Amino acid sequence: MATSVTETERKYEAPSDASLPDLTEITGVATGPEEFDLEATYFDTDDYRLARAGVTLRRRVGGDDEGWHLKLPAGEDSRQEVRVPLGRAVKQPPKDLSSLVRAHTRGSDLTPVAEIRTNRRRWQLTNGNGQLLAEVVDDVVTAQTMGSSTTTTSWREIEVELGEGGDRELLDTVERHLGDAGIHPSSSKSKLSQVIGVKRDAIPSIGKKSTAGDVVLAYLHEQRAALQNQDPRVRRNEDDAVHQMRVATRRMRSALQAFGKIVDREATRSLTDELKWLAGVLGTSRDLEVLRARFEDGLHALPPELVLGDVAARLTRHFAPLEAKAHKDSVAALDGERYFTLLNSIDALLASPPLTKLASGKAKDVLPKLVEKSRHRLDVRVEAALAANNNDEPLHEARKAAKRLRYSAEVAEPALGKHAKALRKRAKDVQTLLGDHQDSVVARPVLLDLGRGDENGFTFGLLYGQEVELAHKTEAALPALWRKLSKEHL
Repeated sequence: MATSVTETERKYEAPSDASLPDLTEITGVATGPEEFDLEATYFDTDDYRLARAGVTLRRRVGGDDEGWHLKLPAGEDSRQEVRVPLGRAVKQPPKDLSSLVRAHTRGSDLTPVAEIRTNRRRWQLTNGNGQLLAEVVDDVVTAQTMGSSTTTTSWREIEVELGEGGDRELLDTVERHLGDAGIHPSSSKSKLSQVIGVKRDAIPSIGKKSTAGDVVLAYLHEQRAALQNQDPRVRRNEDDAVHQMRVATRRMRSALQAFGKIVDREATRSLTDELKWLAGVLGTSRDLEVLRARFEDGLHALPPELVLGDVAARLTRHFAPLEAKAHKDSVAALDGERYFTLLNSIDALLASPPLTKLASGKAKDVLPKLVEKSRHRLDVRVEAALAANNNDEPLHEARKAAKRLRYSAEVAEPALGKHAKALRKRAKDVQTLLGDHQDSVVARPVLLDLGRGDENGFTFGLLYGQEVELAHKTEAALPALWRKLSKEHL
């Protein structure tokens, strides 16, 4: 069975003759060193897709955590490590791990690409209560590539990993002490990247001279990374993973639509259609997740005397099988050729983007006009919603327009600065308000069905009434938020 931990660590290059500083000066208590010999075989595709995505998969023997380890990006200095016991498998990674990297492999084989042997000395830094603050390891590494041709290299490196009682301030302190000893941050984020010479694909940076095309493409690169990073979390059914993967999908689609005069709209039309499909696939799980949390929060907020019957159990019986099926369907889609083709299309777009002539213009000159088009789209839809008699659907359309404006401003923010940021925040406020309204629209018929069951329906009726009241409040609050948004200009 796979287990998961999040590790936060930094890696440093150490000259062979460098001495570690006195670690007791950092926390007062340092135990060690303990010495280990570690042997690891790393797996990847022939073209190193995992390494380029910042992912490593290895089988390691030795130490106190030997086994199969899959390391996934999890933010600055952090990675999520999914572990599986060694078992009998040697030549092929266990399915519990290989299934989590299908967004990268897409049917390609995982084969051994490097063997790394490490002689490790480890110190543990603790506080006065014995709580682990950090581990400092001094590694002497010998590594060999595998395949048609092999190379062997060796080096020394220092790793500092936070314990449960440590924080980033401690990492900074240790880094200063190491720097004073001539030990500086490594340019390689992993041992594997150092031996094979492949670094993680970088997201393009944006500067004052960036073109409109540069800005939009950098955003698309970010969303591709976000989508792929959430894929294994969705497969593991982790909290909020479906939501975050769906957000990345929608952000990418919105950017392609709003900036179709920069990245040619006709060339990306089929891709936006497929992104819509993926968002729809994930939407069932997300909608159930939102409704369940909404009903549970509403239930917990009620006085106990107004909760008649075992309402919580009724909610569990209703949602559990639906959520299980939705998760199964989502994973089936993520294992399908249609999804892999979509990922290939995103890669192809970013490798050879269909940029228009407008894309070469300065971002600060080109982007404001395109963002303003998204604002105009929202204005038209809000006006239509406020004028409608039955405005549930028009308000839903206005919500989608607010989301598009929010993401358009988000794309432009690195180039346009504080004004784009302010517009993004106001658009988000409108989107959130109208999102609450739409959630209420979706929630009411579900509550009505739940209240029609054989059990006491009083509490479900009460929750239904609250949803009606909430919808009225959001409708009443819309004009004021819209006016605030209208005051923001690029």
